[in-house]
Amino acid sequence: MPESTFTFRVEDTLKAAFADAAKQRDRTAAQLLRDFMRSYVVETQSSDPAYDAWLHRKAEAGERDYRAGRLISQEEATAKAAQRKAAILSQHDTL
Repeated sequence: MPESTFTFRVEDTLKAAFADAAKQRDRTAAQLLRDFMRSYVVETQSSDPAYDAWLHRKAEAGERDYRAGRLISQEEATAKAAQRKAAILSQHDTL
């Protein structure tokens, strides 16, 4: 795979501290920077805008319910979840 050079400026103290931290982990600063870059690319590419929008809407709905006092106890939530699970499992058994 072809390689290229990536050049950027950073404070001397940060560069030295980063190089020391890398050395303590038997890595070079360049190895760690490549790892960070790969992780960032994977993280940003794995983001699903549709899911993020759905999750944002759910969070806003939960916030509205909370502010309006539409809450149930942990026990009620657990009981409802158990009922849903039982219903799903019973449908699965009849297939």
